[in-house]
Amino acid sequence: MKNITLKDYQGDALRAVVSNLRKAARRWHEDGDRHAFSLTAATGAGKTVIAAAVFETLFYGNADLDVPGDPGAVILWFSDDPSLNEQTRARLMQVSDKITAYDMKVIKGGKGGRHSNIEKFDPRSIYFINRDKLKDDGLLSRGHDFAAEEAEKGQPLIDGVSYTFWDTLRNTIEDPDLTLYLVLDEAHRGIRRRTNANQEEKETIVRRLINGHGSVPPLPIVWGISATVAHFDEAMKNAEGFSTMPNVVVDSSLVQDSGLLKDVIALDIPAEVGAFDTVLVRRATEKIMESSREWAAYAEEPNAPLVKPLLVLQVPNKPDPGEIGKALDLIYRTWTDLEPGSVAHVFGEHTDQTFGVHTVPYVSPERVQEETWIRVLIAKDAISTGWDCPRAEVLLSFRPAVDHQHITQLMGRLVRTPLARRIPGNDRLNAVTAILPFFDEVTVTAVADALMNGGDGKPMPGRRVLINPRDMLPRADLPEALWEKFESLPSESVPRLDVRPVPRLTRLAHELAADGIVPDAGKKAHAELHKVLNAARQRYPEELAEAVTDVHTVEGKTLLIQVGEKKKSFEEFEAEADAAVIEDAYQRARRAFSPDVARSYAEHLASDSDEEAEDDALLDAHAQIAAMGLVPQIRDYLESEAEKIADSWLDEHRVSIRSLGDDREETYRVLRETSRHPHPADLARPKNHLVKTAERLPDGTEKPLLTREGHVLADPEGRYPFESGSDWETQVLDKEAKRPGYLGWYRNPGARRPDSLGISYEMDGQTKIVRPDFMFFQEMGDGAIAVSIVDPHGDQYGDALPKVKGLAQYAEEHGHHYLRIESLAEVNGKMRVLDLKSAGTRKVVQETPDGSGVKTLYADHGGNY
Repeated sequence: MKNITLKDYQGDALRAVVSNLRKAARRWHEDGDRHAFSLTAATGAGKTVIAAAVFETLFYGNADLDVPGDPGAVILWFSDDPSLNEQTRARLMQVSDKITAYDMKVIKGGKGGRHSNIEKFDPRSIYFINRDKLKDDGLLSRGHDFAAEEAEKGQPLIDGVSYTFWDTLRNTIEDPDLTLYLVLDEAHRGIRRRTNANQEEKETIVRRLINGHGSVPPLPIVWGISATVAHFDEAMKNAEGFSTMPNVVVDSSLVQDSGLLKDVIALDIPAEVGAFDTVLVRRATEKIMESSREWAAYAEEPNAPLVKPLLVLQVPNKPDPGEIGKALDLIYRTWTDLEPGSVAHVFGEHTDQTFGVHTVPYVSPERVQEETWIRVLIAKDAISTGWDCPRAEVLLSFRPAVDHQHITQLMGRLVRTPLARRIPGNDRLNAVTAILPFFDEVTVTAVADALMNGGDGKPMPGRRVLINPRDMLPRADLPEALWEKFESLPSESVPRLDVRPVPRLTRLAHELAADGIVPDAGKKAHAELHKVLNAARQRYPEELAEAVTDVHTVEGKTLLIQVGEKKKSFEEFEAEADAAVIEDAYQRARRAFSPDVARSYAEHLASDSDEEAEDDALLDAHAQIAAMGLVPQIRDYLESEAEKIADSWLDEHRVSIRSLGDDREETYRVLRETSRHPHPADLARPKNHLVKTAERLPDGTEKPLLTREGHVLADPEGRYPFESGSDWETQVLDKEAKRPGYLGWYRNPGARRPDSLGISYEMDGQTKIVRPDFMFFQEMGDGAIAVSIVDPHGDQYGDALPKVKGLAQYAEEHGHHYLRIESLAEVNGKMRVLDLKSAGTRKVVQETPDGSGVKTLYADHGGNY
């Protein structure tokens, strides 16, 4: 993949999809069984990126997954719309470094239904076809006998072509050396269950494609890619003779955690409007101008690109051109530095449109993201299908409230982050705003509820849908030292038990070398791993000697048949392995150690040999590595040491990495978190928070939230909306504000994000993350800034003790960063506090048996707060 590291959930999906496809291919070739399944992920999850990784694996193999390539794999990609196919084709070329334009072919059709002069589809190729091409009156739909019918009529073949699409499809399916995979992209029109009323109708195009017809056999393997699994499951209910495999469903919360989707969706509902109210147009324009300023300021940071955000003006299906012209007049008057000709439309008319004095060109929806000269886009409703535009950050919609499902779909298309990552600490750059003048509280609540869930129907905890939110900015009266202290605090993440430490180290080395931090880092990483492997050979000499014997020995049995006595017997034999057997064992070890490390270590072992004996030395080195691959202790030792080396490099070069800017720092953040152990990363400074200002009540009305002073981010009046989870929290804020040198408090965000402090804890054999509620800042007598964690902690839940143990362990390792680390609970009407900076208290906490209640812990070992 081109400069792309798959997100954790994308890697998991890759493994699951490839496993399904390989099983399906084996069962097809061995038993003729046909299989189907789907990949379901929320919009913006990177389904095309996952597909590209799958295709690379199918075509060329994947050493990390220990999967060989399939030289006979053929992909047929089907979607409703040719423009979607073009968008997918371009995206595949963009992210893959192995799949080229030559490997991807668009089936366009030709005169007489003949699409090309090929008998079968080419292996290791992706063919794109859309629904219209296979309609009954389409260019490719007339069946494989059409050429013969044309010849009988005296119509000549064109360039000697005699194969229709259906001919080629049939021949490909029937070739035992090829494996055809159909990919159904998204939900398709025409995929419906048949009812009694339409039982006599012809099968739909997709059903004919899946089930076969006439002499065209059914497809062997069907893989659906969709934002919701229901459409694909519904289609396959009518598929004949298919076995279903487990669907691959991506957890929506993991997609939100990844930073690929915007964290905040702001729904702005003005109290009073008129059609094309000038106030609303000006409001939308001011918001896109604010977003533009924020992106321009961000672009001044090291290595940060400039994003040009987009304002989408959505109008009714029959708009008044004059009213649109007035809106554009106001936009240009308000946005004084907006360049002339910065407006486009995506109306179905596909021609230039005149709005007042403005002539506005048409642009196809899939081009909007890349055509950065477009800063204002005028749309009706067609834009919601198959369109992704991450830089669209403000939507002003004059659609009526009855279109709330349509608005929900459209907002779902606008949630991708422009840089495919979260901007640390900046809610405004991680948000999209929709101004919905014709929506009431009830309707907009339905939209908000729908947007809180992903394609799997599960809540997306990291996403916030806010109604009429406000910006909270860092207080101007706080010293810079406070934020420097904040940025130094270590935050932990959930470890990855399935990570491969050796590829992680070599990827880290590649990044450090590319950024000029460690010249020749790749060579240095390999040299370190060579030392580890040398040490491993000394550590496990007996195990290695036994493995060497196994590599050099081929064991087998000979069947002896005594014809006269009608007896059979087996005799075991041993023979010396030849070069081919040793190379086969070496290939398996390459996958265990990583191909690059195995290659460089083989060269290292053979480097002392004479030139004349070089081939023999290299073969002996391959045998040694093959043997080492058979010793589990050596593999475990290598991976453990690779993890330590990577972690030490990340710590050693932490300051240099932080100076690279957010884009590069995010790469290292991912590498830091892709670890088998919780590895702390510094917090990112919050630049602004978007927060709600009112609480929605069960009757649909809103109650304004109380506000408090002292938060380190605040509104212009110095206040912050405070949504208290309990009376304890109010007591804590009141008491902490009275401490000497008090500077302010920070409400720690409850979701995974760079400005949220996370602390790991163990529960039921799994590592989880607790995010303490509050951090408090004080200026000490010597002028130094001190920070304290104070976590009002309920004792009524099953995770209460594991979380306290996690805080205690964190205090053991990182307590020197803090003045206090305290966990609070109410016992018999009094607030009790566990001082986790105390070694004695930590010892008691860690020795408390799992499953015990924590009230006694607070009562016997805590103090009064």
